[in-house]
Amino acid sequence: MVLPDSHHKAGTVKNMFGRIAGRYDLMNRLMTFGRDKAWHREVVQRAALPKGARLLDIGSGTGGIVCAALDRNPDLLAVAADFTFAMMAAGRKRHHGRTIHWCGADALALPFGDNRFDAVTSGYLIRNVTDIRQAFEEQVRVLRPGGKVVCLDTSPPPPGLLQPFIKVYLQSAIPLAGSLISGDTYAYRYLPESTQNFHPPEKLQRLMRAAGLQQVGFRRLMFGTVVILHGTKPRGTSP
Repeated sequence: MVLPDSHHKAGTVKNMFGRIAGRYDLMNRLMTFGRDKAWHREVVQRAALPKGARLLDIGSGTGGIVCAALDRNPDLLAVAADFTFAMMAAGRKRHHGRTIHWCGADALALPFGDNRFDAVTSGYLIRNVTDIRQAFEEQVRVLRPGGKVVCLDTSPPPPGLLQPFIKVYLQSAIPLAGSLISGDTYAYRYLPESTQNFHPPEKLQRLMRAAGLQQVGFRRLMFGTVVILHGTKPRGTSP
């Protein structure tokens, strides 16, 4: 399988997520062995949102992270932004009655002013953008000084005794389950392959620092195949 190059990647990813929107949450439960909700809660915890804060969750999909944030802080102003409308429609249906502000947005050109949000979060966004540094720069731009960027994403399996078994899981088990449950063979071949070909967290750390974040760190999860990265926008700075 050949992954799409940057020229076609945005459209390919948008169409792909639109096709699998209806089964996206179910497949996430299965692929993460039910740990995805706990990871959403950790993202929210690391965002350190005060009462009445403003949260932007970019690449929000069906809104799992914003719902975890609202569970923790019901007074939150939560904006869920994505460029795949079918994913947001599935999220609105699933989370009907929650106070979530859904917004169509491009992660590389966010439609918000400078210094607007107390935290910017994302889940599985960065692996799918065409310019990672620009995506982080946009997040820093809309973030208030002292606010946090927290990013949940996949990571290439690290070397070790488990690496061969993890690769079998990524290359065989996920595509098979995805094909049976969602009916979309391409999507669940693309997702694990994009994980294996993605940057390690150490490089993402460097890109976050280059975008203007400080106190950057990360934590590996699920045998190193998932990572939560976090950084803080320095106080007394402007985008």
